[in-house]
Formats: sequence, structure tokens, C-alpha cells
Amino acid sequence: MTTVELTRFKVPADRAAELLQARPAMLADFRADREGFLDAQLIRVDDETWLDVVWWRSSEDFAASREKGANLPGIKAFFAPIAELISAEEGTTEDYRA
Repeated sequence: MTTVELTRFKVPADRAAELLQARPAMLADFRADREGFLDAQLIRVDDETWLDVVWWRSSEDFAASREKGANLPGIKAFFAPIAELISAEEGTTEDYRA
């Protein structure tokens, strides 16, 4: 069983490029610093709404990541253009494919 993080947020349309430019460094920081991080996919829902789907090895790994917050420059840069957190959910999947 794999833990899935589902985070929906808003970014002003004029800051979308900033978000996308920061994404590779954010993922690199997660790979280097977040135990149990498996993968992530960023989905653009509309001009300002985004859904980040992140797979974790366990719920404990996800919780530890949340505790760290934006502790590294790449993560902080990715969070910077986010204007509003709409929702954050956690679920599980039986069929994660790396």
C-alpha cells in the first residue's frame, strides 16, 4: 500500500511560469531530503487551479515531510507563487507503479 498526497491550490495565472520553473528544483530537494518520496505529478485544472499528486512509501513518511515544510530553497521557491491552499488530502493506493 502506498500513501498518496492530493493537494489542490491556486496560483495567479501570471505566476504560473514561476511555479513551473521552480518545479524541477523542488523535486530534486524532495528526492534528496524526503525519506519515502516516490514520485509526483502536477496537474493544471484551470488557469489558476492546480492539483499536486505525490506518492509516498508510507503515511509516516508523508507526515515527516509535512513537518519539514519548505526547509530547502527549491521547495520554498515552488511554494512562493501559491496564493491559496484549497485542500490537502491523504489516501492510499494498492496499484502504484514507479
